[in-house]
Amino acid sequence: MIAGILSNRCPRCREGRVFVAPSPYDIKQMSAMHERCETCNLKYEMETGFFYGSMYAAYALTVAVSVAVFVALQVIHWPGITPYLLINAGVLLILSPILFRLARMVWLYIFIKYNPEAVD
Repeated sequence: MIAGILSNRCPRCREGRVFVAPSPYDIKQMSAMHERCETCNLKYEMETGFFYGSMYAAYALTVAVSVAVFVALQVIHWPGITPYLLINAGVLLILSPILFRLARMVWLYIFIKYNPEAVD
């Protein structure tokens, strides 16, 4: 399951690609998704506004990254809160396209179960 999430593969067949552009840093197509899986024909957006719920997953991922940055800075004895805030903002800005896609993938994998027999 984790490999499917990280490689942006369909949650039902784990073969079809979910996003149009392979790179999350292609800003023009960062959020462009295929309407259906090219392998099993699963419709990704099951209802209007389905991906609004992925904001919960994005929040959890953002908190996890922020905690990791904080712990890393504490391990190297980085003084002060201002440097942490600046470094954390930079890290989150750089990782935002990846976190956006990960949140959508996690949201899909929560609601759609793997079915190896779903391949057309």
